[in-house]
Amino acid sequence: MNASINGAGNLMDFLDEPFPDVGTYEDFHTIDWLREKSRDTDRHRKITCKSKESIWEFIKSLLDAWSGWLVMLLIGLLSGTLAGVIDLAVDWMTDLKEGVCLSALWYSHEQCCWTSNETTFADRDKCPQWQKWAELMTGYTEGAGVYLLNYFLYVLWALFFSFLAVSLVRVFAPYACGSGIPEIKTILSGFIIRGYLGKWTLLIKTVTLVLAVSSGLSLGKEGPLVHVACCCGNLFCSLFSKYSKNEGKRREVLSAAAAAGVSVAFGAPIGGVLFSLEEVSYYFPLKTLWRSFFAALVAAFTLRSINPFGNNRLVLFYVEYHTPWYMAELVPFILLGVFGGLWGTLFIRCNIAWCRRRKTTRLGKYPVLEVIVVTGITAVLAFPNPYTRRSTSELISELFNDCGALESSQLCDYINNPNMTRPVDDIPDRPAGPGVYSALWQLALALVFKIVITIFTFGMKIPSGLFIPSMAVGAIAGRIVGIAVEQMAYHHHDWIIFKNWCRPGADCVTPGLYAMVGAAACLGGVTRMTVSLVVIMFELTGGLEYIVPLMAAAVTSKWVADAFGKEGIYEAHIQLNGYPYLDQDEFTHRTLATDVMRPRRNEPPLALLTQDSTTVEDVETLIKDTDYNGFPVVVSRESERLIGFVQRRDLILAIKSARQKQDGVVSNSVVHFTEDAPQIPASNPQPLKLRRILNLSPFTVTDHTPMETVVDIFRKLGLRQCLVTRSGRLLGIITKKDVLRHMAHMMNQDPESIMFN
Repeated sequence: MNASINGAGNLMDFLDEPFPDVGTYEDFHTIDWLREKSRDTDRHRKITCKSKESIWEFIKSLLDAWSGWLVMLLIGLLSGTLAGVIDLAVDWMTDLKEGVCLSALWYSHEQCCWTSNETTFADRDKCPQWQKWAELMTGYTEGAGVYLLNYFLYVLWALFFSFLAVSLVRVFAPYACGSGIPEIKTILSGFIIRGYLGKWTLLIKTVTLVLAVSSGLSLGKEGPLVHVACCCGNLFCSLFSKYSKNEGKRREVLSAAAAAGVSVAFGAPIGGVLFSLEEVSYYFPLKTLWRSFFAALVAAFTLRSINPFGNNRLVLFYVEYHTPWYMAELVPFILLGVFGGLWGTLFIRCNIAWCRRRKTTRLGKYPVLEVIVVTGITAVLAFPNPYTRRSTSELISELFNDCGALESSQLCDYINNPNMTRPVDDIPDRPAGPGVYSALWQLALALVFKIVITIFTFGMKIPSGLFIPSMAVGAIAGRIVGIAVEQMAYHHHDWIIFKNWCRPGADCVTPGLYAMVGAAACLGGVTRMTVSLVVIMFELTGGLEYIVPLMAAAVTSKWVADAFGKEGIYEAHIQLNGYPYLDQDEFTHRTLATDVMRPRRNEPPLALLTQDSTTVEDVETLIKDTDYNGFPVVVSRESERLIGFVQRRDLILAIKSARQKQDGVVSNSVVHFTEDAPQIPASNPQPLKLRRILNLSPFTVTDHTPMETVVDIFRKLGLRQCLVTRSGRLLGIITKKDVLRHMAHMMNQDPESIMFN
């Protein structure tokens, strides 16, 4: 294979001043990683040479070297600030559905009662300053009428918030819907979607994310925060030509921005870096790892200084458990892993089927109506159950909590032993009281509700993350299992499995830990994350001792889910939308380059240019009649010996620029791709020399190269196209789209589902 990476440098061998826009890409096209890399190397070489000339040039070279760290600092500051503002706004607006703070309208329920002097410990969430809507309107606090009025207003606020969100998305930024992670994965793999990371998208996504989460729909803000952080990254890239003019460098910044996004979403800086590495990034050099680390650090630091939860922590779910876990508990942990894998599979299959239905039927024509109907159903079903009425984050927080002596939650309604004299933090296992049993019923109903409603919610035309709903499903299941194990250990402590580690009067089982493990298992089943998932979970909860249970559940859920289908939810959505994404799976079929290349036997011959016998008119006709991204250049049509490859966009710009600036270039001027133009008679029109836009080292393979190797080359070098030759003669071309179509065909899928270029 004759491709030297530096050879692409000749491509930038311009005339004295290059014309604008050369080397840029059209919308919905794939970037050429090799070309971007060599352009950056050239730029770097120039700066290094110039820096020796004068002090000013040396300072400029230092500024250039530091611009990367500066961009990371700015991304961290902005994404941390936005995350803090979103957290505070969601808190306030979620409570607004139930009531209002009279002393200060902008306080949430909790903040309102913090400032009050009239709260008692038992009723710490009741204070005269906070009034529910019905109490404010009628003056009564009890009764069926009051309940119904509160119910009605709750549903009304939810509908108002979601209608506002979907309308803003539709009118101002259609790209602000969904979670954004599938598209970011595709963009990081080298695809261009203009406007996806634009200023409008950033603004609308931030506002509508608050509205969507506050409306009480079964969605989270974590995935969209990655999109928001990447929009911040793109915004700051445009300030530095090093990044704005090089799509490859820009993607390094976006990888780091994704890390900052997860860092503020979960308060997990290291988990963010690992998430970017494991889940979203395509090309992740060591330098990007350090920069991601720095961006995640700054973002987490900024969020911590805003302190949106008022607990001096980065997260809502911080827990401290006091008991170790025992080997026998690995059995329920692994069972939770199995549940997570099964739920992941069920969710992906049902959600993709529903989204496909939305795409192919009339349902997709009414996005606003769909959002309003789903919100209405969610609000009507959620209000009667206290566990679904509150925000999902608060629900998870309560499920993770250990029952201390000061807990007023229904889940902690155990029957206390009257003559118990033990330190407060180590309460022994106790029999469950009536509160726990009614809580279990409500949790079981909440579990079914969450499982069903999330399938229809994810993928609607509003910002919707999947992390929090998946964790909620797992946490509910985990807490139910935890309470069951705890009660078994209490009532049957003489059984052989409990005998060794559970003495009567000891605190053996922590139900909150089971909720945490269940949450990790379900999130792993849906996204197929492993390493980053475990790190995010223990950063999220501060439960360092519990790495082994978390690892066991994460691995089990991945194995179980992988047994039913290899792709996670994001890959499934990439496939559904037909984005040109080459995943990292092995290609095992025994086909050759000649089976995949175009033109095939019954197709017209390859569109190509010759080095010195094509006129400007011929080139313009070729461009008009075809929509290929580029054309091979050969010595002559008879010999078809390959010289190089020229990009369509560069040709258009070069001819346009030459007609404006160069005298004597007319339609029948001959285009030369050779080093020196031959002598021409004076009567002939002026020739046009385009050697400077010709790539003299296009990537070539022979016709007998196995497709396995070709797929590997496309994946590892990020190529757009590759030419197929036999002993120097050009036979055909393979583009990234051809590779994807071939892979789809080999897996018995519809090859035409890859709809973008």
